[in-house]
Amino acid sequence: MTLACSNLTAGYGKVRIVRDVSVAVDAGECVTLLGKNGMGKTTLLKSLLGIANRHAGVVHVLGRDVSGWPTHRIVRLGVSYVPQEEPIFSDLTVGENLRLGGLHVRDYAAAQQRVVTLFPRLGERLRQKAGTLSGGERKLLMIGRALLPEPKLVLLDEVSEGLQPSMRQVLVDALTAYRQERGASLFLVEQNLEFAFAAADRFAVLTGGSIVAEGLVGQPGARESIERHLTL
Repeated sequence: MTLACSNLTAGYGKVRIVRDVSVAVDAGECVTLLGKNGMGKTTLLKSLLGIANRHAGVVHVLGRDVSGWPTHRIVRLGVSYVPQEEPIFSDLTVGENLRLGGLHVRDYAAAQQRVVTLFPRLGERLRQKAGTLSGGERKLLMIGRALLPEPKLVLLDEVSEGLQPSMRQVLVDALTAYRQERGASLFLVEQNLEFAFAAADRFAVLTGGSIVAEGLVGQPGARESIERHLTL
Protein backbone atom coordinates (compact mmCIF):
# COMPACT_ATOMS: atom_id res chain seq x y z
CA MET A 1 0.00 0.00 0.00
CA THR A 2 1.54 3.31 -1.11
CA LEU A 3 -0.87 5.58 0.74
CA ALA A 4 -3.45 4.86 3.42
CA CYS A 5 -5.25 7.05 5.91
CA SER A 6 -7.66 5.73 8.50
CA ASN A 7 -10.32 7.77 10.32
CA LEU A 8 -8.51 11.01 9.47
CA THR A 9 -9.94 14.22 10.89
CA ALA A 10 -8.10 17.41 9.94
CA GLY A 11 -8.40 21.14 9.36
CA TYR A 12 -6.80 24.45 10.24
CA GLY A 13 -6.30 25.46 13.83
CA LYS A 14 -9.28 24.14 15.76
CA VAL A 15 -11.56 24.10 12.71
CA ARG A 16 -12.23 20.54 11.50
CA ILE A 17 -12.90 20.34 7.78
CA VAL A 18 -12.16 16.68 6.99
CA ARG A 19 -14.00 14.20 9.20
CA ASP A 20 -13.24 10.52 9.78
CA VAL A 21 -11.90 9.89 6.25
CA SER A 22 -10.35 6.56 5.25
CA VAL A 23 -8.83 6.13 1.80
CA ALA A 24 -6.03 4.06 0.27
CA VAL A 25 -3.94 3.95 -2.91
CA ASP A 26 -2.17 0.74 -3.94
CA ALA A 27 1.21 0.57 -5.64
CA GLY A 28 0.93 1.62 -9.28
CA GLU A 29 -2.69 2.73 -8.86
CA CYS A 30 -4.40 6.04 -9.57
CA VAL A 31 -7.26 6.98 -7.25
CA THR A 32 -9.27 10.13 -7.89
CA LEU A 33 -11.00 12.12 -5.17
CA LEU A 34 -14.02 13.96 -6.58
CA GLY A 35 -16.17 16.66 -5.05
CA LYS A 36 -17.49 20.18 -5.44
CA ASN A 37 -15.61 23.26 -4.23
CA GLY A 38 -15.47 23.71 -0.48
CA MET A 39 -15.91 20.04 0.39
CA GLY A 40 -12.45 19.55 1.90
CA LYS A 41 -10.53 17.96 -0.98
CA THR A 42 -7.49 20.24 -0.78
CA THR A 43 -7.52 20.09 3.01
CA LEU A 44 -7.38 16.30 2.82
CA LEU A 45 -4.35 16.44 0.52
CA LYS A 46 -2.59 18.92 2.79
CA SER A 47 -3.37 16.86 5.88
CA LEU A 48 -1.77 13.79 4.26
CA LEU A 49 1.40 15.88 3.87
CA GLY A 50 1.25 17.37 7.34
CA ILE A 51 0.48 20.87 6.06
CA ALA A 52 -3.04 21.00 7.53
CA ASN A 53 -3.54 20.05 11.18
CA ARG A 54 -4.38 16.41 11.85
CA HIS A 55 -6.75 16.10 14.82
CA ALA A 56 -7.27 12.33 14.70
CA GLY A 57 -6.50 9.31 12.59
CA VAL A 58 -3.47 7.57 11.13
CA VAL A 59 -1.60 8.20 7.86
CA HIS A 60 0.73 5.66 6.25
CA VAL A 61 2.95 6.59 3.30
CA LEU A 62 5.09 3.97 1.57
CA GLY A 63 4.75 1.62 4.52
CA ARG A 64 5.64 4.20 7.19
CA ASP A 65 3.37 5.68 9.82
CA VAL A 66 3.85 9.40 9.14
CA SER A 67 1.04 10.67 11.34
CA GLY A 68 3.31 12.91 13.39
CA TRP A 69 5.90 13.69 10.73
CA PRO A 70 6.67 17.17 9.34
CA THR A 71 6.09 17.76 5.62
CA HIS A 72 9.75 17.74 4.53
CA ARG A 73 10.32 14.33 6.08
CA ILE A 74 7.29 12.84 4.29
CA VAL A 75 8.46 14.29 0.96
CA ARG A 76 11.86 12.65 1.37
CA LEU A 77 10.21 9.23 1.32
CA GLY A 78 9.50 9.83 -2.38
CA VAL A 79 6.41 12.03 -2.46
CA SER A 80 5.61 14.96 -4.78
CA TYR A 81 2.75 17.42 -4.48
CA VAL A 82 1.27 19.48 -7.32
CA PRO A 83 -0.92 22.20 -5.78
CA GLN A 84 -3.89 23.89 -7.41
CA GLU A 85 -2.07 27.21 -7.60
CA GLU A 86 0.92 27.69 -9.94
CA PRO A 87 4.18 27.83 -7.95
CA ILE A 88 6.44 28.45 -10.94
CA PHE A 89 9.15 31.11 -11.23
CA SER A 90 8.10 33.32 -14.13
CA ASP A 91 11.47 35.02 -14.58
CA LEU A 92 13.33 31.71 -14.79
CA THR A 93 13.45 29.57 -17.91
CA VAL A 94 11.60 26.28 -18.23
CA GLY A 95 14.91 24.46 -17.81
CA GLU A 96 15.75 26.42 -14.66
CA ASN A 97 12.32 25.70 -13.18
CA LEU A 98 12.82 22.00 -13.86
CA ARG A 99 16.26 22.14 -12.28
CA LEU A 100 14.68 23.28 -9.01
CA GLY A 101 12.77 19.99 -8.91
CA GLY A 102 15.98 18.03 -9.28
CA LEU A 103 18.29 19.62 -6.73
CA HIS A 104 18.93 16.27 -5.07
CA VAL A 105 18.83 14.11 -8.20
CA ARG A 106 22.14 12.41 -8.94
CA ASP A 107 21.80 12.07 -12.70
CA TYR A 108 19.93 15.24 -13.51
CA ALA A 109 20.44 15.04 -17.28
CA ALA A 110 18.80 11.61 -17.44
CA ALA A 111 15.95 12.76 -15.17
CA GLN A 112 15.29 15.83 -17.31
CA GLN A 113 15.29 13.69 -20.45
CA ARG A 114 12.63 11.42 -18.95
CA VAL A 115 10.45 14.46 -18.22
CA VAL A 116 10.78 16.00 -21.69
CA THR A 117 10.01 12.59 -23.19
CA LEU A 118 6.72 12.66 -21.27
CA PHE A 119 6.16 16.34 -22.12
CA PRO A 120 7.82 17.16 -25.47
CA ARG A 121 6.51 20.74 -25.30
CA LEU A 122 8.74 21.38 -22.31
CA GLY A 123 11.73 20.04 -24.23
CA GLU A 124 11.03 22.52 -27.02
CA ARG A 125 10.91 25.42 -24.54
CA LEU A 126 13.77 24.76 -22.12
CA ARG A 127 15.31 28.18 -22.76
CA GLN A 128 12.01 30.05 -22.76
CA LYS A 129 10.95 32.15 -19.75
CA ALA A 130 8.28 30.28 -17.82
CA GLY A 131 6.17 33.41 -17.53
CA THR A 132 5.66 33.46 -21.31
CA LEU A 133 4.13 29.96 -21.43
CA SER A 134 0.43 29.38 -21.98
CA GLY A 135 -1.67 28.35 -18.99
CA GLY A 136 -1.66 24.73 -20.14
CA GLU A 137 2.09 24.71 -20.62
CA ARG A 138 2.61 26.11 -17.13
CA LYS A 139 0.55 23.20 -15.77
CA LEU A 140 2.78 20.77 -17.67
CA LEU A 141 5.82 22.50 -16.20
CA MET A 142 4.47 22.17 -12.66
CA ILE A 143 3.80 18.48 -13.15
CA GLY A 144 7.05 17.84 -15.00
CA ARG A 145 8.99 19.43 -12.15
CA ALA A 146 7.12 17.27 -9.65
CA LEU A 147 7.90 14.10 -11.61
CA LEU A 148 11.57 14.92 -12.16
CA PRO A 149 12.86 13.31 -8.92
CA GLU A 150 10.85 10.19 -9.82
CA PRO A 151 8.49 10.15 -6.82
CA LYS A 152 6.77 6.94 -5.82
CA LEU A 153 3.63 8.84 -4.81
CA VAL A 154 2.26 11.96 -6.51
CA LEU A 155 -0.56 14.06 -5.04
CA LEU A 156 -2.25 16.29 -7.64
CA ASP A 157 -4.80 18.99 -6.87
CA GLU A 158 -7.20 19.79 -9.76
CA VAL A 159 -4.46 19.89 -12.39
CA SER A 160 -6.99 19.75 -15.27
CA GLU A 161 -8.60 23.06 -14.27
CA GLY A 162 -8.59 25.52 -17.17
CA LEU A 163 -7.03 23.08 -19.64
CA GLN A 164 -8.32 22.59 -23.17
CA PRO A 165 -9.48 19.02 -23.98
CA SER A 166 -6.40 18.35 -26.12
CA MET A 167 -4.09 19.39 -23.29
CA ARG A 168 -6.03 17.26 -20.83
CA GLN A 169 -5.39 14.24 -23.05
CA VAL A 170 -1.66 15.06 -23.15
CA LEU A 171 -1.70 15.09 -19.37
CA VAL A 172 -3.66 11.83 -19.07
CA ASP A 173 -1.23 10.10 -21.43
CA ALA A 174 1.82 11.41 -19.57
CA LEU A 175 0.54 10.48 -16.11
CA THR A 176 -0.48 7.02 -17.29
CA ALA A 177 2.91 6.46 -18.92
CA TYR A 178 4.72 7.64 -15.79
CA ARG A 179 2.96 5.30 -13.41
CA GLN A 180 3.26 2.36 -15.79
CA GLU A 181 6.97 2.92 -16.34
CA ARG A 182 7.91 3.78 -12.75
CA GLY A 183 5.29 1.78 -10.81
CA ALA A 184 4.25 5.02 -9.12
CA SER A 185 0.93 5.78 -7.42
CA LEU A 186 -1.23 8.85 -8.01
CA PHE A 187 -3.83 10.47 -5.76
CA LEU A 188 -5.75 12.85 -7.99
CA VAL A 189 -8.13 15.48 -6.62
CA GLU A 190 -10.54 16.54 -9.38
CA GLN A 191 -13.83 18.14 -10.33
CA ASN A 192 -13.60 17.24 -14.02
CA LEU A 193 -15.27 13.84 -14.29
CA GLU A 194 -14.06 13.10 -17.82
CA PHE A 195 -10.43 13.74 -16.93
CA ALA A 196 -10.69 11.80 -13.68
CA PHE A 197 -12.24 8.76 -15.33
CA ALA A 198 -9.62 8.79 -18.11
CA ALA A 199 -6.74 8.86 -15.62
CA ALA A 200 -7.91 6.84 -12.62
CA ASP A 201 -8.63 3.24 -11.62
CA ARG A 202 -10.81 3.97 -8.60
CA PHE A 203 -12.79 6.92 -7.28
CA ALA A 204 -14.00 8.36 -4.01
CA VAL A 205 -16.45 11.25 -3.55
CA LEU A 206 -15.96 13.77 -0.75
CA THR A 207 -18.96 15.77 0.45
CA GLY A 208 -19.02 17.91 3.57
CA GLY A 209 -15.60 16.61 4.56
CA SER A 210 -16.62 12.93 4.46
CA ILE A 211 -16.39 10.12 1.91
CA VAL A 212 -19.91 9.39 0.64
CA ALA A 213 -19.19 7.02 -2.29
CA GLU A 214 -16.30 5.00 -3.73
CA GLY A 215 -15.64 2.27 -6.27
CA LEU A 216 -14.05 1.36 -9.60
CA VAL A 217 -14.35 3.93 -12.39
CA GLY A 218 -15.47 1.19 -14.77
CA GLN A 219 -18.18 -0.31 -12.60
CA PRO A 220 -21.81 -0.06 -13.78
CA GLY A 221 -23.54 3.04 -12.45
CA ALA A 222 -20.33 4.71 -11.22
CA ARG A 223 -20.76 7.86 -13.27
CA GLU A 224 -24.43 8.24 -12.32
CA SER A 225 -23.63 7.78 -8.63
CA ILE A 226 -20.89 10.41 -8.74
CA GLU A 227 -22.96 12.91 -10.71
CA ARG A 228 -25.79 12.54 -8.21
CA HIS A 229 -23.47 13.53 -5.37
CA LEU A 230 -21.87 16.36 -7.34
CA THR A 231 -25.21 17.96 -8.14
CA LEU A 232 -26.68 17.81 -4.64
